[in-house]
Amino acid sequence: MKPSEIKDLIDFIDKSNLDEVNIETENFKISARKNSAKIVEHVVSQVAAPAPVVSAPAAPRTIEVAQPSTEAAPVSVLAGKKLLEIKSPMIGTLYRSPSPDKPNFVNVGDEIKVGQTVCIVEAMKLFNEIESDVAGRIVEIKVENASPVEFDQILFIVEPS
Repeated sequence: MKPSEIKDLIDFIDKSNLDEVNIETENFKISARKNSAKIVEHVVSQVAAPAPVVSAPAAPRTIEVAQPSTEAAPVSVLAGKKLLEIKSPMIGTLYRSPSPDKPNFVNVGDEIKVGQTVCIVEAMKLFNEIESDVAGRIVEIKVENASPVEFDQILFIVEPS
């Protein structure tokens, strides 16, 4: 299924009275669910053979950390310091290590450098290395290994060095 077809499906569901759609073929499975005016998309692909790795840097965003309020805060409070977010540049499945028997690329407390691979996002049977655009220390990991991620979803919180 092409990305444009997936987008058309999401638009169709958004405009219809349907709350959820599941499509499954031999090559892929797609579940799309509407949650209070927001569509959540999960794409799960089965990989027959390893695909080439393509690098795609994720753009971090600087945010100001404020005192917690009754509303959901975008980031955890860390002593009034500026924190950066590393976000997913695409929809796919996040993997924290290069293979199941290898250690994670990064863990909480690890120091990272600009250009360092922090995870892999599998999208459309391609494994895309996500590289950091900032140097600092990993403060929080927002996504579990082998979990689906959405475009612009926060993956890591970094305290810049």
